[in-house]
Amino acid sequence: MQLRSADNSNADNSKVEVSDRTFGQDFNAALVHQAVTAYLAGARRGTKAQKTRAQVAGGGAKPWRQKGTGRARAGTIRSPIWRGGGVTFAAQPRSFRQKLNRKMYRAAMRSILSELARLDRLVIVEDFGVDQPRTRVVLNKLQECNLTSALLVTEQRDEKIHLAARNLRHVGYTAVAGLNPVNLIGFDNVVMTKAALNRVEAWLA
Repeated sequence: MQLRSADNSNADNSKVEVSDRTFGQDFNAALVHQAVTAYLAGARRGTKAQKTRAQVAGGGAKPWRQKGTGRARAGTIRSPIWRGGGVTFAAQPRSFRQKLNRKMYRAAMRSILSELARLDRLVIVEDFGVDQPRTRVVLNKLQECNLTSALLVTEQRDEKIHLAARNLRHVGYTAVAGLNPVNLIGFDNVVMTKAALNRVEAWLA
């Protein structure tokens, strides 16, 4: 299979040969949805916590005697029906993590990359390095590729690219190690260096 390639020096388009196993798969919407849902669920902190009647301080003594006062029976001032009492069915810290097999995750990534390639939304460049961390430099390089919204992917993390792209609302940046289903589908296009492409193919082969 061939992918669109853009040479940043003259913006001439050409083709890059890639593996059909990684970029030639059918789009599996159900699997991609499951992978995206699992990834977003894993990002939830799950730290919400409330106190039950057993965890609220105080309330060890019975507020008043059982009979003879004319008031309703009460055993503790920390009852959930009292102001300042515990919470009925109190929320406790929990994990929202969903199990997703490694083979399923990689298959979902291959499915997304294949669909991007099929829609001509995946662009390969020789290098996307910037001399200085300036936003204008990244914009100029994207204009050379005729793009306005894109996810930039390099083999290793480049701090200059990160600093130059972080102020752009429709531009994202990640190294191959940080590539995931959410950032792949979150941009109109994906611009990937050849070194990153080789690493992705080795990872998903």
